[in-house]
Amino acid sequence: MFEFLFKRPADKSDTPAGKSAQASPHPAPAAAQTSALRAQQAEKVAALAGDEAAAVEFILQSDFSELRLAAAEHVHSAAALDRVHAAMRNTDRRVAKLMQSRLDALRHHQAELVRGQACIEQAQALLKDEKLSPNQVADLDRRWSVIAAPELAGQFDGIRAQLAQRLEAQVSLQRAMIDSLTALRALGSSDLRAAELGERLEQMAQAHAAALAAPEHTSLPRSLTNEFASEHARLTASLGALEQGQSAVIARETALAEWRATPPGAFNQEQLKKAWQQLPPAPKDAAADLQQRFEVLLASLPAPAPSAHKPKEARKGAPAQAPDQHFIDTLDAMEAALQQGSLGSAADMDKILKDSKGTRLTPALADRLAHARAELKRLSDWARWGGNVSREELIKAVEQLVTQKLAMSELAKKVGSMRERWKALDTLSGAAPKSLWERFDAACSAAYAPAAAHFKHLADERHTNAAKAQALIAEAALETAKLAEGESVDWKHMAATVQRMRLAWSHLGAIDRKEKKRLDQEFTDALNTLQAPLEQQRKNEVAEREAMIAQVAALDAHDRHALDTLRALQERWQEHARALPLERKSEQALWQKFRAACDAVFARRKESANAADAERRSHQEAKDAISARLEHAASEPGVAAQAAKLLREAAAEWNAIGAVPRAHEAKVEKRYHAAIAALQHHVDAAKRDASRAQASALRDKLRLCQELEAQVAAGGPDADSIDWAARWSALPALDANYERTLKARFDAALAARGEGRAAFAALLEKNRAPLLHEVLRLEIAAGIDSGSEFARERLKLQVETLQSSLKSGQKPGNQAAQFLQLCAMPALVDDRTASRIEHLFTRIARDGK
Repeated sequence: MFEFLFKRPADKSDTPAGKSAQASPHPAPAAAQTSALRAQQAEKVAALAGDEAAAVEFILQSDFSELRLAAAEHVHSAAALDRVHAAMRNTDRRVAKLMQSRLDALRHHQAELVRGQACIEQAQALLKDEKLSPNQVADLDRRWSVIAAPELAGQFDGIRAQLAQRLEAQVSLQRAMIDSLTALRALGSSDLRAAELGERLEQMAQAHAAALAAPEHTSLPRSLTNEFASEHARLTASLGALEQGQSAVIARETALAEWRATPPGAFNQEQLKKAWQQLPPAPKDAAADLQQRFEVLLASLPAPAPSAHKPKEARKGAPAQAPDQHFIDTLDAMEAALQQGSLGSAADMDKILKDSKGTRLTPALADRLAHARAELKRLSDWARWGGNVSREELIKAVEQLVTQKLAMSELAKKVGSMRERWKALDTLSGAAPKSLWERFDAACSAAYAPAAAHFKHLADERHTNAAKAQALIAEAALETAKLAEGESVDWKHMAATVQRMRLAWSHLGAIDRKEKKRLDQEFTDALNTLQAPLEQQRKNEVAEREAMIAQVAALDAHDRHALDTLRALQERWQEHARALPLERKSEQALWQKFRAACDAVFARRKESANAADAERRSHQEAKDAISARLEHAASEPGVAAQAAKLLREAAAEWNAIGAVPRAHEAKVEKRYHAAIAALQHHVDAAKRDASRAQASALRDKLRLCQELEAQVAAGGPDADSIDWAARWSALPALDANYERTLKARFDAALAARGEGRAAFAALLEKNRAPLLHEVLRLEIAAGIDSGSEFARERLKLQVETLQSSLKSGQKPGNQAAQFLQLCAMPALVDDRTASRIEHLFTRIARDGK
């Protein structure tokens, strides 16, 4: 559209001056000069060969746009592109567009390089970061994927490969740690010897330490390392009990093997039972099998013989006093506790047994009690040794808490749980040495120091928050005092103040529990006092909003002023909303009701408009149907007879139909008028055909009358021999007036063939001159040339006609009526007069007069 702004005079033609060949006085020499100049500059373009500076100078000096465009292909640097673009911006659109596109490409490439360099710097920072995560690398890959910088691809790929190696190392380290934890858990349920188990645990501890010292150890999940450490400590602590249980199993199996190898008479059942009870208790999983094997061995031995020696008490005659059932139950419970390894319960049972005085024990009970106490002492020694080992592990675990970055609450829980475990070890394994306790207490204090500082900081924050709460309460009291003094109230400011205070109170943070309840109550009381007038004003505002909603609901959507009223109400709503914001929930509810009422008004208007549109479309369909009916009628033959009726009916229906859509109104009207025109064309054609047929019939009947009158005037025999009535009947009927007039003339001529021939012939001759005079007068009225021979008479008659019309003040009569009188006048006519009459009739019939 604006190409002319970018054209230079030289671009309009091949001439340097921009003039056309027609405008130049010497076109041939100018064209030759232009062709030579073009060829010379084309050679310069071909010789550029990538010389950018020469290409720039050529573009700035050349007058031919196609040569400038060809030279522009050699311009690529930013400075040269800027220079050419500045010079050609308003001169050569194609070159300027090419330069602009290359400049945009250069700027885009520079931007991509900058983004790519930033991406590489981020990759280098990630490579140096100790806590590298896959999410960071994935984000780096997403950023690089949308950067087009091939120059930096090699550098980025190298750094990305190093990051991939680190991620692979992290995955391998984590997988190895998971496998180690799985193997450690499997060791707990294995059947290895205590020595083998200890050796395996030592190997796993070394592997775990190596994993913690690996370069990517920070990627190990803290829960995984803690779980491995706790599981390893548990298995290490259970080594003593496991070794003791395995030793007991070995001892009992060895004893069973020796007793089986001994001859049957060497032992009796009582001796074997005592020896079996003195052996260390076996673990639960092996105790049942060993006991069953021992009972099988006892069954194979003979029963003991009754002793010949009586007890000392029996010799004295004093009966033996058996212990009570409570003592036996306590001893059974002690043995069961020892069997299960519950040293604390066993010690409590032993204390109860020691408090039971005055009880005489049978040898069997005495042996059982002695065996149980020996077992308790042995297990206590083992527990003391195992407890010290566990305490060492516990001290190491506490010392490691300092290096772990735990949350303060978790750190406090950890230290507390460590102290609880120490107390549990004191209960199970006896009191710890003082040196161990001092080491443990110092480690717990050092580990808990950050948590103590943190909790002290939290306490200071609680005191600060209490001071802030007190300040908010004082501010609320001050605002209440201002309100009580009767000052003018800015309700919007008041609502904002209340909202700000509530928000500030909700963001205060933690406060000491003993002060929290008091401060909450004071703030609530002060805020309620301050908010009471505001709530009353808001109630009034809600009532006002409800009234506006009712006004909107009462609007008549079909009223022409409804939209103006609705806009005024919307503006009032906005003013009220700005003056006093309500509670968010109430504001939203009222606004939803108001908007729903407004939408209902618009919906009703839209529904009415849609109904009107539907009605207009139905009107359009009805009018299109009328047009289609007229078009169909116009295409049928013989429609002229019914055309007038069709047009009347169509006009009545058309006027009865309402308006159509305004966008289609012109199209519908055009189609309707075109259909009417087509149908009217048929009517007019039919009228023309009927008029021509009437004119032909009138001419034929007039000629027949003239011929009959000529035959009557001539008196020849042909007048009687011809069947004139048949010839008249053969001709078509005319209009009623012409038919009656010519029929009377024809009948008069027929009647004159007899006796009245002479009188009729005289009349015909007499009427010759008046007929000519009347024909001349009609030709003057119709504007038909009468011929040079009638020029004098025509002029004279024109003067007379003008004078008579001026005297009478009346216009000449109707030409059709005058021609009808002419047709009724019987007279003899020659061929010239007959021709003039036919010509006159043709003109009068054409003019419709």
